[in-house]
Amino acid sequence: MNLTSIDWIIMLLYFVFVLGIGFALKRFMKTSKDYLQAGRSLPAWICGLAFISANLGAQEVIGMGASGAKYGIVTSQFYWIGAIPAMVFVGVFMMPFYYGSKARSVPEFLRLRFDEKTRAWNACSFAFMTVFSSGISMYAMARLIQILHVFDKPLAELHLPLDWSFHIAIVLSAVIVLCYIFLGGLTSAIYNEVLQFFLIVAGFAPLVWVGLKNVGGWHGLRAALPAAYMHSWRGMASSHTNPLGVDWFGLVAGLGFVLSFGYWCTDFLVIQTAMATDSEESARRVPLIAAVPKMFFPFLVILPGLIAIATPAVTRHVMAHVAPVGMTASAAASSSSLEVSQGLIPPKVDPVTGKIMLDTHGQPILDYDLAIPNMLLFYFPTGILGLGLTALLASFMSGMAGNVTAFNTVWTFDIYQSYIHKNGTDAHYLKMGRWTTVVGILISMGTAYVVLGFNNIMDTLQLVFSIVNAPLFATFLLGMFWKRTTGHAAFTGLVGGTLAAILHHGLTVPVDTATGIHGGWIHVVHVYPSAMALNFYQAIFAFTINLVLTVVISLMTKPRPEEELVGLVYSMTPKPVEHHMAWYARPTVIAVVLLAMGIALNIVFR
Repeated sequence: MNLTSIDWIIMLLYFVFVLGIGFALKRFMKTSKDYLQAGRSLPAWICGLAFISANLGAQEVIGMGASGAKYGIVTSQFYWIGAIPAMVFVGVFMMPFYYGSKARSVPEFLRLRFDEKTRAWNACSFAFMTVFSSGISMYAMARLIQILHVFDKPLAELHLPLDWSFHIAIVLSAVIVLCYIFLGGLTSAIYNEVLQFFLIVAGFAPLVWVGLKNVGGWHGLRAALPAAYMHSWRGMASSHTNPLGVDWFGLVAGLGFVLSFGYWCTDFLVIQTAMATDSEESARRVPLIAAVPKMFFPFLVILPGLIAIATPAVTRHVMAHVAPVGMTASAAASSSSLEVSQGLIPPKVDPVTGKIMLDTHGQPILDYDLAIPNMLLFYFPTGILGLGLTALLASFMSGMAGNVTAFNTVWTFDIYQSYIHKNGTDAHYLKMGRWTTVVGILISMGTAYVVLGFNNIMDTLQLVFSIVNAPLFATFLLGMFWKRTTGHAAFTGLVGGTLAAILHHGLTVPVDTATGIHGGWIHVVHVYPSAMALNFYQAIFAFTINLVLTVVISLMTKPRPEEELVGLVYSMTPKPVEHHMAWYARPTVIAVVLLAMGIALNIVFR
């Protein structure tokens, strides 16, 4: 791929601006609260855009495009069922608890509601999840740089293997994110996430317009794809009659309830952004502000995946001549991309060996994660290509930075200060927060290589959520709405639910998938129609086990005195006052409007 000076200048300006924000904010990072909590002083609209951008990382932008290509428009349910209701719930019900309790993190809130051991378990599991998610973003960045062949020329001149491109990209991306988070902390991450939000919109909107025009508009897209790809609900009566491989119960209960609410209501990655605002009223508005653009993001990130699959054969022929896109030279020589590709989706290539990866039947595995990168490279001309690639780089920065800052806070406050060094000075904890950034980045680099075994980022991400977030949501749900829930029960249920998810993964596997990191590493008891089906039902299983254990043990143990639960349980917490607001500005009114819009979109694309 030949990038011109204009493309390079656009990307270089972005990097300069990102690092500049970090340097500009460094002088304001005087306390641990400034560095790890943004001083709790930012306005709602800034945090609202950052709230959605923190979730709009490479794993979502590239992963949703990949899922669009793999599963079709049913992927939109990750937004309309899997996000909007939960974002409304966290804004209306959850934020008063988080912000009002003055907790610095989600694990610290668990300590206030339950006990120290529940906090410790959640802090450790969340720390693992954040660095794993950060590694996914890093992997996506490295794959993007690899398919652009950015380092091929210097590597050739140094007589080094071209396959080193992937490893160099890992190191380079880690250094860039490390610099601006190390300098400006959470404030730097939030302001950069706002910038990244606008870059992503500006970069992907033209891509959708050009790609849709190329395939003959919406009618051309419908004609080019199987009917099942163009509906979000049709075929959901059975897991075998829709591309996602999930029935309606798995979709609604697994994604729409457990995974969705488990992520948006308990994941400190997004919660920390809302908690950085200047008041509880602003904190409640943050998820509701973010829900508006979130509702329409399927048209920006999922539609390109559909267009990539629908690209006519003549376009694939042209693509074969511009190859290797997503393929190494050795892989291209051993197999024609025209024969094994589908639309603009090439076969998955092992970046270490340079060979095409095969499934259990010996067939090439399609690299769906390259749907959006290949769309950008194929459709965008000079200048616009630079903007589109910068949008992808921005999505990477957004996701990785959000995870690293969340890891910083949880490690410093919930692990280091609580169990390792309890009586340190604030300056000491500020220093610890900075150096935790370095550790988090290094661990993320290692986890990036684990993701190589998956051919869809979203499959990987939902797997992690089903193990960590799904059981945690049961703990939060009971803790918030049932004052009888005890600390011993919460801890036992949380551990039991997590272990149940791991056991489920070890005993089940998706169809046509080798056992190991995909599942079945203990013994194959059940085979699911798809990886997503495994993830959804694993989440339901983990949630249910946690719920049952917590209820049973709560009835067998002594609850806390009611006066200690004020502000921590819904029935014993003063309700937020809204009468001083205009009716259209009240969170409950906005919530009803958002839910109605979500229902309308489901009806239109059913």
